[in-house]
Amino acid sequence: MLNNAVLQFVDGVFLARESMASLDASLPASMLALAVAGFFQSVVAYSGTFVAQYHGAGDARGAWASYRAGTLVAAAAGALSLALVPLGRFAAGLMSGNPEVVSRACSYYTIVSFGAVAICGQMAAASFFTGLGRTRLVFWVNVAGNIVNAALDPVLIFGWLGLPRLGMAGAAYATVAAMFVQWGVLALCASRERERMAGAGRAGATGTAFWPLVAKILRYGVPSGAYSVLNILSFTIFVFATGRVGDLELAVSNACFKVNYLLIAPMEGFAVCAATLVGQSQGRGDSEAAYRNAMRTLALGIALVAILSLLAVVFCAPVLSLFVPPELQCAATPPLYTELREFYALGFRLFVLMAVWQIFDAVDVIVSGALKGAGDTHFVMWWMVVVAFGIWLPSVWAVAAYRNTMPALWATMVGYVVIICAGTLARWFGGSWRRIRLV
Repeated sequence: MLNNAVLQFVDGVFLARESMASLDASLPASMLALAVAGFFQSVVAYSGTFVAQYHGAGDARGAWASYRAGTLVAAAAGALSLALVPLGRFAAGLMSGNPEVVSRACSYYTIVSFGAVAICGQMAAASFFTGLGRTRLVFWVNVAGNIVNAALDPVLIFGWLGLPRLGMAGAAYATVAAMFVQWGVLALCASRERERMAGAGRAGATGTAFWPLVAKILRYGVPSGAYSVLNILSFTIFVFATGRVGDLELAVSNACFKVNYLLIAPMEGFAVCAATLVGQSQGRGDSEAAYRNAMRTLALGIALVAILSLLAVVFCAPVLSLFVPPELQCAATPPLYTELREFYALGFRLFVLMAVWQIFDAVDVIVSGALKGAGDTHFVMWWMVVVAFGIWLPSVWAVAAYRNTMPALWATMVGYVVIICAGTLARWFGGSWRRIRLV
């Protein structure tokens, strides 16, 4: 998960060197792409929960059938994402009053949408190995993909080696290429794993019929996907609201969110860990082990995010310097020097707010992952909908109307993560998830 965040982080650093318009468009465009691809990714990823539960139950055939079902859903998702391109381009036009920013965002979104089949296929294969507990393989394949992305970014963005200067479109092409590399390697490894697993499953194991399994993945995976897409959608609406504050403020906010994703992505990895361990334990019928493993995962996640948040605040200036747009890098004249000082001052204030919400956000992400691993996806979805769309976004609208500043808008997110974290913890300790059986 951290590798995925590094991919986005590297894109942001190169785009900041290309122009402020690219930096302004990078976060809204990537969030818009995730709002579409994120739904399909989450549905596909839920096949990994079935892999984990069948693996915990000792049913290798069921685990392999879950991967096949996830791959089928991934192929369908790739086709559906193309049909949504016109709608996404329309939404991109609402994110900013700057036509140049909108144009770049539309270009990025369209290219990533055409690569959605690779994004979802990679997720199916990665979820298969994660469900089996083989996360090191997924890690190293992600490293390879990041190397591809980092190598292609400057070549395509700046037009090196005689290639045309593609700007933000170049970052999109590099990202899609990295995903195809990851998908290809993981799919090849999965084929070899199938040979190793041949004959290892229980003969006549129940619940492994292919089409009923696809239906079960959709039944539990769609709420998980809806949770992801609505969560991203609420955040995308928030990003759109910040886009109306000002170009400099938006550039600072986007840079800070790139760092925020770098910090929270490991927590998403811990959430996958919690989902896998809870799923494996529930597959064995051992709810107490599921509870213990989730709590240990949560403790480790909180310790890590606390350290990372502290380091981010301490090293705020060096980190922000990576995102200073070229227009401000040679701030010799007084107006530009003033803008540069404002860039760093605002960035520090946002970093402090980010550190405040990171702990609560980490708890919510990890415990939600544990609930998903147990099959309690409907609660996770509906609780997020109530808090995000019933409380948070109305407060964002009110703040934007009466005090439209970036720190004030960011402060609303602190309240949001505290409330949603409290409800998620209450659900987990309530224990209703113990009675859910997927396999």
